[in-house]
Amino acid sequence: GEPGPKVGSVATDVLEEPTAHAMPRIPSPAPPVEPVGEQVGVMALVEAAQQGDGEAFGSLYDRYVDMVHRYIAYRVGNPSLAEDLTSETFLRALRRITSYTWQGRDFGAWLVTIARNLIADHFKSSRYKMELATSDLVAAGADRSQEGPETEVLSGITNAALLDAVKQLGAEQQECIVLRFL
Repeated sequence: GEPGPKVGSVATDVLEEPTAHAMPRIPSPAPPVEPVGEQVGVMALVEAAQQGDGEAFGSLYDRYVDMVHRYIAYRVGNPSLAEDLTSETFLRALRRITSYTWQGRDFGAWLVTIARNLIADHFKSSRYKMELATSDLVAAGADRSQEGPETEVLSGITNAALLDAVKQLGAEQQECIVLRFL
């Protein structure tokens, strides 16, 4: 006859039911891809800065200072505070440059993380007060006095609509909008 299971044999091709205590398999992250394109040059600057090359760090500063400043200025809304926090971001980056390792993201992402932490620290600190300096109020009023009320109303409506649209996006997409346009 045809070969088949014998009486009393155990089928080995039957899948077992998962048990309640079985942990789901979490895929391990892929190792960071080597830098390509302009990231190769950025990483060369980072590596030189890690070896103490001040000019290399200066090049990194020149490349990323505007992006970091825009990110901070958007978050804090105070020009002098934005300048202070931008300086502190690069000072911390310089102090910790040897701890930076390629994670598959642009060096600017590391700087933005430092900036984000500094902003959070600032707003959590007891030194932070919800006050506007008189000069800030005068400067804000001086800019508006040259525009008519119609322009101000239309700008306000447009800005409100844009803000509502951006709030509909996920956190990462909002971050992209901020970094790209502000």
